[in-house]
Parts: sequence; C-alpha cells; structure tokens
Amino acid sequence: MKLQRIYLDTSVFGGCFEQEFSEWSVGLLSDIENGLFRAATSEIVALEIDAGAPLVVQQKFGEFLNLCDPEVLSVSDEGLTLMDAYVGHEILTQKFRNDMLHIALATVYGVDIVASWNFRHIVRHEKIIKFNAVNLEFGYHQIAIHSPREITTYGKD
Repeated sequence: MKLQRIYLDTSVFGGCFEQEFSEWSVGLLSDIENGLFRAATSEIVALEIDAGAPLVVQQKFGEFLNLCDPEVLSVSDEGLTLMDAYVGHEILTQKFRNDMLHIALATVYGVDIVASWNFRHIVRHEKIIKFNAVNLEFGYHQIAIHSPREITTYGKD
C-alpha cells in the first residue's frame, strides 16, 4: 500500500512546544517516524525556521530531517506561478506569500495532505475551497488540508 505523503508546514514544528498543540504535533511526527506516513517539507519551512524560530524549534526540525528523511520540496517556477494564481484569485494577499507557497508547492509536487496549525490562512474551510478551485482551474488535483490533530493516529482507539 502506498503511504500518504504529508507536507508539514512550519507551524507543525512550533506546535511541538505549545501546550494546545504539542500532543498532536508530536503524535504526527511519531507516526511519520513509525512509517505510517511519508513526510514532505520545503525550503520555505527551513528558511522560516532558520530566520527566527526559537532554538528548540530549530533543534526539533533538525532532528526531524535526520530521523525521518523527508522529501524537501524546492521552490519552482511552477509553484510560484500557482502561488501567483492564488494571489490573483484573492485567496490571501501578497503579505501571506509563504502561506500560499506552502499550498502551491505541496500541490505541484503531488503531496496528498498539508498539515498546519495556521487556522487563519490555511486550515480554514473557505480558504481550502478557494485553494482547490484554483488548483482544479490550473489542472492540478485537489489537496487535503488538515490540522495534525485530524491526521495523527495519536489518541485514537
């Protein structure tokens, strides 16, 4: 059986150290370590973490890279074009470029699910509908977008 590929955005790693989110972020990372999912992340996540995440988040990301051997998605012209289409359809403003780039890269690289704690710009029903409408318009598949809590097997009977 083919493992689902899950794109982890920056918030998943930060979530490991926030009381409200830690059990679910840690649970999802454990699921990946245990081979239940195939992980993907991107150069954008690495840049965001290097640019200002607390040291514990930087360390967690480094451990993740070493333990899970994720696919690291590169920023591509195709991804940037799709991100620009999201801007053109007014899903988010240019100010939230990286949030849209996470979705665009996961889409163009054919990832199955995006995991994020960003409930304002990413894991939000009306945004998901808009992202997927643009994806279909441009010939891509629809992408599932969920919080780690909805994905992880942690805490499930």
